[in-house]
Amino acid sequence: MNMKTRSIFIILVLVGVVFSLVTAEPTEDKKVLLDFIRNIPHSRMINWDMNTSACTNWTGVTCDQNRSSIIALRLPAASLDGPIPPNTLGRLSNLKLLSLRSNSLSGPFPSDFTSLSNLTALYLQCNNFWGPLPLNLSVWNNLALLNLSNNGFNGSIPPSISNLTHLTALSLANNLFSGEIPDFNVASLQVLDLSNNNLTGSVPQSLGRFPSSDFLGNILDTAISVPSVSRIRRASKKGKLSKIGLGVVIGGCVFSFGLVALLMVIWHLQTEDNEEKKVNDGQSESFNGDRRLVFFEGSDLAFDLEDLLQASAEVLDKGTFGTSFKATLDDSHAVVVKRFKVARREFEQQMEIVGRTIHENVVPLRAYYYSKDEKLAYDYLSQGSAASLLHANRGVNRSPLDWDSRLRIAIGAARGIAHIHTQADGKLVHGNIKASNTFLNHQQYGCVGDVGLAAVMVSQPTRIGGYNAPEIARTKKVYQASDVYSFGVLLLELLTGKSPIHATCGNEIVDLVSWVSLVVREEWTTEVFDVELLRCPNIEGEMVEMLQIAMLCVVKSPEWRSKMAEVVKLVEGIRTVEQWL
Repeated sequence: MNMKTRSIFIILVLVGVVFSLVTAEPTEDKKVLLDFIRNIPHSRMINWDMNTSACTNWTGVTCDQNRSSIIALRLPAASLDGPIPPNTLGRLSNLKLLSLRSNSLSGPFPSDFTSLSNLTALYLQCNNFWGPLPLNLSVWNNLALLNLSNNGFNGSIPPSISNLTHLTALSLANNLFSGEIPDFNVASLQVLDLSNNNLTGSVPQSLGRFPSSDFLGNILDTAISVPSVSRIRRASKKGKLSKIGLGVVIGGCVFSFGLVALLMVIWHLQTEDNEEKKVNDGQSESFNGDRRLVFFEGSDLAFDLEDLLQASAEVLDKGTFGTSFKATLDDSHAVVVKRFKVARREFEQQMEIVGRTIHENVVPLRAYYYSKDEKLAYDYLSQGSAASLLHANRGVNRSPLDWDSRLRIAIGAARGIAHIHTQADGKLVHGNIKASNTFLNHQQYGCVGDVGLAAVMVSQPTRIGGYNAPEIARTKKVYQASDVYSFGVLLLELLTGKSPIHATCGNEIVDLVSWVSLVVREEWTTEVFDVELLRCPNIEGEMVEMLQIAMLCVVKSPEWRSKMAEVVKLVEGIRTVEQWL
């Protein structure tokens, strides 16, 4: 064989190897999954087909690097109903992660799951399983995370859990387990939840390092056995996520519309319950001072206080800083009216600063009115808020908010907050960043409203959790670093589809930051993403980047948080200009 022939032969071999790697498919594992999905009722479409690639196209499926086997299966909230077909999933011998949470699965614990010896994470929470667990769990010697909460499992907790030497998180909460808690002294265990079962006896000494809330709702021989189904878990984030490399910054977007017009008006209302009725009836009001609206330069609004008082109204929201109404004027122009109380001394000075804050991603203040019992009025935005788009009418007939829209909301809101932070010699604070104060413009980018009201409110919110940064409860003040924290929570809300404080399927009250921190710490970040995003192809990398940015924003110490100008670059760098085209 001469040199030329040998070269051609080598090239052909290499081409063959590359082709085999590209076209390789875990054929036997695909047959297992098809056998599974064909034998279990489900109303949600699952795009599995033998003629397509399981490694690149199948919903919820992840293959190993060689594409020779399936190593992860994620079908959360996939409307799976009934018992798991026997002799199906247990045949996926290389499976490492299995997530079937938030379905309607029932029956006893699938016996063939004990064949999954390579499992590192098993999520079966929020289903209808019942019966005892297998006695021998030692076969899962690589298992790190096990969540069986919010089911109907009963019997004793298997002592063989003590043999799971890699276990870091265990949740058996909200089941029917009985008997004593076994002394499973697993040094690697960091997170535990055995609450709301029928456990008796005392807490083993080996588990004494865990908080009492992990054992509530049982019949234990300690002072911690006070029944409580709803509680707040607070898990502090440990460690730091790696910095994200900056991509090409997205070019500036030009907005050609007038956003929310902010007016200050006054009603004297005897009770909050009759506010809407008084607006509709046009009842006379008593005022302190001039009845003149003070408009800012550039405003083209053509109505006065009397027009506003005669407008028909409907309640929209009861938020942190007051109740909001939609008021429709005689010329069909709609505004949002908000009642609130402010500290008088700083009010006019603050309004002048906010009125000069002009940016395409900030709701502009057009005018104000001051008296002892205030109301704010905004132009009504038909595009709606991020909160309504994320959370309203979730169900089978809902049109989900897609990933592109969520990314635009994040980019616009980040730009708006960063601009706010440059005002008043770099000292202006928004103070109330949240999804219901983040609106969409005509180009579907985020735009923040309620600018600067926190600084003039009579009282400040002090509750830890939700959008509020931890330092607010201590200092009773808001800071630019607090805005960064709140923006991080907004990013988490866009990623997870969950409210900052929400109830799980077992009515457990969960703080979103703590919950996401826990999951991220265990390195199964894809478990946090909104199930409505699972149908969007090729976006997992972008979602992970946004998740990392969010976690940088919500670190506990304010001094460790990035400045908003830096956060803008990170969010814009999630997708390059070319990728938008």
